[in-house]
Amino acid sequence: MALSLKPEHLKRYTDIARLLIQHGRSDLVKTMDVDLPDDQVVEGAVTGDPEKLAQDLEALGPTFIKLGQLLSTRSDLLPAPYLDALARLQDKVEPFPFQEVEEIVSTEIGVQLSKAFLEFDPVPVAAASLGQVHRARLRSGREVAVKVQRPGIRQVILEDLDAFAQIAAMIDKHTEIGRRFAFQDMLEEFRKTLLRELDYRREAVSLVTLADNLREYRRLVVPRPVDDYTTSRVLTMDYVKGTKITELSPLALIDLDNRRLAEDLCKAYLDQILVDGFFHADPHPGNLLVTGDGRLALLDLGMVARIEPAMQEQLLKLLLAVTAGQGQQAAQVTLQIGTPLETLDEAHYRREVADLVGSFQSLSGEQIQVGRAVIHLARLSAENGVRPAPELTMMGRALLQLDESARALDPDLDPNQIVRQHSDSIMRRHMLKKLSPANVFATALDMQEFVQHLPGRLNAVLDNVAANKVSFKVDAFDETRLMDNLQKIANRIALGLVLAALIVGAALMMQVSTPFRIFGYPGLAMLLFLLAAACGFVLILTVFLNDDWRVWRKTPK
Repeated sequence: MALSLKPEHLKRYTDIARLLIQHGRSDLVKTMDVDLPDDQVVEGAVTGDPEKLAQDLEALGPTFIKLGQLLSTRSDLLPAPYLDALARLQDKVEPFPFQEVEEIVSTEIGVQLSKAFLEFDPVPVAAASLGQVHRARLRSGREVAVKVQRPGIRQVILEDLDAFAQIAAMIDKHTEIGRRFAFQDMLEEFRKTLLRELDYRREAVSLVTLADNLREYRRLVVPRPVDDYTTSRVLTMDYVKGTKITELSPLALIDLDNRRLAEDLCKAYLDQILVDGFFHADPHPGNLLVTGDGRLALLDLGMVARIEPAMQEQLLKLLLAVTAGQGQQAAQVTLQIGTPLETLDEAHYRREVADLVGSFQSLSGEQIQVGRAVIHLARLSAENGVRPAPELTMMGRALLQLDESARALDPDLDPNQIVRQHSDSIMRRHMLKKLSPANVFATALDMQEFVQHLPGRLNAVLDNVAANKVSFKVDAFDETRLMDNLQKIANRIALGLVLAALIVGAALMMQVSTPFRIFGYPGLAMLLFLLAAACGFVLILTVFLNDDWRVWRKTPK
């Protein structure tokens, strides 16, 4: 597959080649067949610096930042220092002019800004590579935040993704690492995730879904979208005024019910991951605000993830095993949800997991971090020949950020205790979910179909039995062939004994003096030798002609 010659692609090829060379993967650059201009050749030795890699990705733009965030969850691809550095990638850029904001919003919602909003702050509250947020007020007086997508960003990302696809195809085709990890498949999932994030209508749906799922948690707030003023490039939602949890003063923490707030946050995320199967995948402290009335707001649902019910049950087993110090159970679950590779030494892997879980149990309450334990478990799996399930790394990353956020509220929080206390509630909700009307109705329909068709199927079986048309096929050994082979073996053993007797008798007859001689030897002894030789020749000929010689061949690997 040849690389594209479009100018925008060539620039990205050069950027990627420089990045790979600087961070020690010049072998992949040779596969790409990209020549760097003299003025862009990387000078100096390979850095091998995770922080420098994070900075380089930030400098290359939004697609590379999002790619770095994806790689931060792939413990099977990168060592721990790189994962930690990429997990801290910042997405901060200069805001774009208000004139462009006004044009985009007016075009998207189909009405002038002044007619749709009573107030619209031209200075953004926050700016990132994909968009920026402005504070505004609707004509009804409702205070809102308006998220506006950066002009031309979709086209930039699509061009970058096309360039990535070309390079991934080359690496998969020509390198061992590409054949092992299938970068094209990985990139396709990345493309879907990133394009979903560019569609603000999906984020609006996520806001509604999460708010409905967390309605039992009165201390948690999720802003609601304004449907009439939301499009693929503009998202209008409730404005939440508050303070980032990392900026709370000690006095503010005293006034808060911080222990209950931290517990509710952890329980809500356990419910999101292990019950609802839909969770906010980026709960870092910057996305959590403490409101004036002492509640906690969850912001920025651009990154969400889903987990299937079967995987939820496995992840729950894993969390319970880790928090209870059951290393063998944790190893068993990771083997079931992961992909064992040829290099796996299962006995060694189980010992390593048991040691890891045991060391985790030896920590005190304020040192325990469930998310870090899951991340370490995923890394250990990758190092020992078990490709971890993507859901495991996603959950580990989310819980790791959750640990940091919850401890900002309550440094003495014990995640183990919360998981154990809340596991009963999670199990009850799992059972109730299985007994939901939809599942009951589906089971009832299956039962109805079974009962409806049972008489006809039963009549057909009885008719066949009456007509003697019923037969059973049993996959077992062939008794006739077995008896024939045993008979053949017995005959050959008997013939071998007769031959042995003839030879021994002939040898003894050689000592008897007799006038009857053949070739100067006693004639009777020679006749016995000739008879034994003839029988032996017949036996050998029978073996060669009648035996199945395939059993003597070595089965090809």
